[in-house]
Amino acid sequence: MPKTPSPCIDVCKFKREGHCIGCSMTKAQKSLFKSLKKNDHRAAFVDMLMTQQAVMGKYVGWQIAYEKKCKKKGAKAPF
Repeated sequence: MPKTPSPCIDVCKFKREGHCIGCSMTKAQKSLFKSLKKNDHRAAFVDMLMTQQAVMGKYVGWQIAYEKKCKKKGAKAPF
C-alpha cells in the first residue's frame, strides 16, 4: 500500500499567521511531516491537520485537492 502523501497541495503561501493558505500547515509542520516514516503516523498527522483546519476555517478546497492527490499517487485518503 502506498504511503499517505503529504497534505501539501502545492500552494505554499504563508499568510494566515504563518499558516499556508492552501493546506493550513506551518513551515515547521511541513518539515515534521517529511520526517514521519510510518504510514500510521502520516495518517494521524493528516487527521490532526483536518482538525486544525476545522478550527481555523477557510480551508474548504483542501479536502477535494488532497483527495485528487491521493488518487493520483494510488493511496487511500485517510478520511
